[in-house]
Amino acid sequence: MRVLVTGGAGFIGSHVVSALAERGHEVVVLDVRDAGPPGRTCDAYLRGDVRDRDAVAAALAGADAVCHQAAMVGLTEDFADAPAYVGVNDLGTAVLLAAMAEAGVRRLVLAGSMVVYGEGRYDCPAHGTVRPLPRAAADLAGGRFEPRCPRCGAELAPGLVAEDAPADPRSVYAATKLAQEHVAGVWARVTGARAVSLRYHNVYGPGMPRDTPYAGVASFFRSALARGEAPRVYEDGAQRRDFVHVRDVAEANVRALEAVYGDEAAAEVLTAYNTGSGDVHTVGELAIALAAAYGGPAPLVTGEYRLGDVRHITADSARLRAELGWRPAVGFAEGVREFAQAPLGAAP
Repeated sequence: MRVLVTGGAGFIGSHVVSALAERGHEVVVLDVRDAGPPGRTCDAYLRGDVRDRDAVAAALAGADAVCHQAAMVGLTEDFADAPAYVGVNDLGTAVLLAAMAEAGVRRLVLAGSMVVYGEGRYDCPAHGTVRPLPRAAADLAGGRFEPRCPRCGAELAPGLVAEDAPADPRSVYAATKLAQEHVAGVWARVTGARAVSLRYHNVYGPGMPRDTPYAGVASFFRSALARGEAPRVYEDGAQRRDFVHVRDVAEANVRALEAVYGDEAAAEVLTAYNTGSGDVHTVGELAIALAAAYGGPAPLVTGEYRLGDVRHITADSARLRAELGWRPAVGFAEGVREFAQAPLGAAP
């Protein structure tokens, strides 16, 4: 299979390229970066922007499928960034899909995100499953971090989110990731194609970009340790997340591509799969484990917060396991030890 990987020189994309090459697939990369993926494991590297119709059309020549990793990622720090997020993520995806329709390429795997859910699943003792409101700045400033039942104000128990949970994007980035899925679904219906969205959880591992506000929390902590500083943990560190290793995410992409290419995916024109390790840890636990493995200063819990951050988001990845036979291979302890000593990538 000849696969175009957009964003194939990036953190996740470069691991996807390597995994595809190891499986014997022919890989073409389209990326805005000057340099190709580490080790140049691709068969062809084209420098270009996914918003450039001519560049995309050239990259699609002879392709059987597309793995769309190119994106502007992370929580928007300022709403002034909104045009950039929408331009790269949504316009870029629309340009890609239009070119795929014209070229007759009918198989797509999209880098989705768990951020489309907003807050995770919560259960109230009195009212069952509820959807808490966005957390107020006054509560966060006062150290009241846990969402409360919107009906009675009771404490809530966080749980796992399944793919059928209603979407509730709470940042510009999250909104663009949901829009990508909707546009891809329309493309698939119109063209008779198949698409998969892998809703990534907190991906970490070798090559994460350093010192950037748009990287994940694991990169923040690892970058601080590399500078000889204590990792700064926001809120109280009890935020629940699913940290999934980048090689496991790359393997999920390969399995999804092979499934859609062989028409083995589920019947929907766009199938969403939560892509997480299934091993829930808090942000504070990650900071402690990384600092210990690196041999650096202990984390500092600051009580700081960012509006738009969600408190708990962990997902049920049973569907990906059942339908595509995927299993995460890198456990939390092993992955953190490796990540603590692995080189970081350049800031995007």
